[in-house]
Amino acid sequence: MNDHRVTGADGSRRGPAENAQLALLLDVGSAPKPGNVDRDHDHDLAELRIEHFLAGAVGSGAGLRRAAAGAPVGVAFERAVAGMSEQSGGNTQFGCLLLLAPLVRGAAEGQSLSPEKVTDVVESTTVADAADFYRAFEHVDVAVGDPPEDLADLDARRGADAIPALRDRGLTLYDVMAQSEGDGNAREWTTGFERTFATAAAIRDDDGPITDRISRAFVDRLAREEDTLVRTKHGPEVAADVMRRAADARGDPDAVAELDEEFVAGGINPGTTADLLTAATFVALEWGVEV
Repeated sequence: MNDHRVTGADGSRRGPAENAQLALLLDVGSAPKPGNVDRDHDHDLAELRIEHFLAGAVGSGAGLRRAAAGAPVGVAFERAVAGMSEQSGGNTQFGCLLLLAPLVRGAAEGQSLSPEKVTDVVESTTVADAADFYRAFEHVDVAVGDPPEDLADLDARRGADAIPALRDRGLTLYDVMAQSEGDGNAREWTTGFERTFATAAAIRDDDGPITDRISRAFVDRLAREEDTLVRTKHGPEVAADVMRRAADARGDPDAVAELDEEFVAGGINPGTTADLLTAATFVALEWGVEV
């Protein structure tokens, strides 16, 4: 176990699973994060409210604890998604959990969490892990883009029905991520969680309450590249405009707050960026950022 972990009055320690749940809670406790459900926008998005995210964070705990105990990443992820789905809002944190499951597994192995450690975890995944990934789509509706024609039989929206084709091709979960072109979360899997660790360092090196650090890091990341979910739902022109407008607002609290209101009103939810920030918050907590 890492030495920095918080010791409670009863001698207990907050380990990787608890830090992952805390990161999920801090995601909706940080504001403003333009377009996201958060403490400032509890009821502004018709389908999802903050209570659903809180329940999802609690429900994911069993799966995250399995990851911390050394269970296969696919099993841990599918169980976390199943628990997350036990609320009335629908999909709240699927993408977050796809990033957190291997990070928690890597953190639980001891020493400092690093890109090399999590790369070892994801590159060691199996076909069985990939099958569990597809089973997770049975629990909630997830917004994903259309696959290439030659991968139509592996469309994630088919859920468990795609598993025979997956097994025929012998694809591991890492292989599936490598073939998911244009998906921001899949990119983390195949690049050593590069952006996750860079954003975690920004959170660590910032000052003030962690919720403020997360908000600033969110806007900075949104300004750097297109959000996959925005692109999937609204198209490339809107995704590019969101990135440009975030860059213009960055560093100006009033402009960020105004952008937040406009995105919420327009139904623009940069959810993939929120996934990345949740993963980065987890890494920052594992590195010893205090709460």
